[in-house]
Amino acid sequence: MRFDELKKEIEEKVRELVEPVADYSGLELVLVEFVRGPRGHVLRIVIDKEGGVTLDDCSRLSRVVSDLLDVHDPVPGSYNLEVSSPGINRPLVKKDDFDRFSGQKIFVRTSEPVEGRRKFKGMLRGMSLKDEIIIETTSQQYLVPFELVNKARLDIL
Repeated sequence: MRFDELKKEIEEKVRELVEPVADYSGLELVLVEFVRGPRGHVLRIVIDKEGGVTLDDCSRLSRVVSDLLDVHDPVPGSYNLEVSSPGINRPLVKKDDFDRFSGQKIFVRTSEPVEGRRKFKGMLRGMSLKDEIIIETTSQQYLVPFELVNKARLDIL
């Protein structure tokens, strides 16, 4: 199995396991990411909550998730587990994120060109009824299909 396929499968399994635990703890599971790092594989879990995430939130969830992953073993081989806050340039992952953060500056990278571009920086104006992200730049407005989004985040700094 190719790494891309394995990565997606692991991220989905981990999300299914962790999301109910995060919800129960009053946390939002923002992102699950399995990546190759310089010192081996990293399973990154990003959480958020109203008012921001504390170090205690991260360490408490890390302990619970570590035990959960030991029992269900969705990740083959060794890896490092990271549980963190989204930071100031929060990733935008779910469709709801694009409505929730409307009016904020964002950065979006697509898997395929949209109107000749793959990178967009501008003001988020929400989602269209056709599941397109509405991004307003100084020169024009772009409609970026949600399914083409490779990466999206707030662009505060």
